[in-house]
Amino acid sequence: MSTAQESSRTILARWLRFNFVGAVGIAVQLATLAFLRTGLHLHYIVATALAVEAAVIHNFIWHERYTWADRRTQAVATRFITFNATNGAVSIAGNLLMMKLLVDGARLPYLPANVVAIAVCSIANFLLSDRLVFRMAKRPTAKHACLRSATGG
Repeated sequence: MSTAQESSRTILARWLRFNFVGAVGIAVQLATLAFLRTGLHLHYIVATALAVEAAVIHNFIWHERYTWADRRTQAVATRFITFNATNGAVSIAGNLLMMKLLVDGARLPYLPANVVAIAVCSIANFLLSDRLVFRMAKRPTAKHACLRSATGG
């Protein structure tokens, strides 16, 4: 079954699992941000980037085991690199941009500003994960299946 053929019920279930993992990831990110900011006194931008990466790693592990456990089309290292290059990049760039706008520009406290930044990045991250990182294996067409059996492949 291709992504286009996936039922809306399956997509909804996956979206809910994605958001459950993301909610726990938000807790990881906010706790890490608070520790880095108040405990280690890092600048909020540096602390945000590190906290986002901690959440990206957490989320990859749980998406791998829970959200998209049924899709194992590439090596785990390849999926992790792709996840970091897509979701990680969107999350870090989106969070840093939103934090700069909301903390420096709108003068919001850094933790509520970070929650807004996370929400803004969420839909893009789901689509990138579903369509690129954990994409379904393409089924061979009848023509390809015949060619493989004719060549012994």
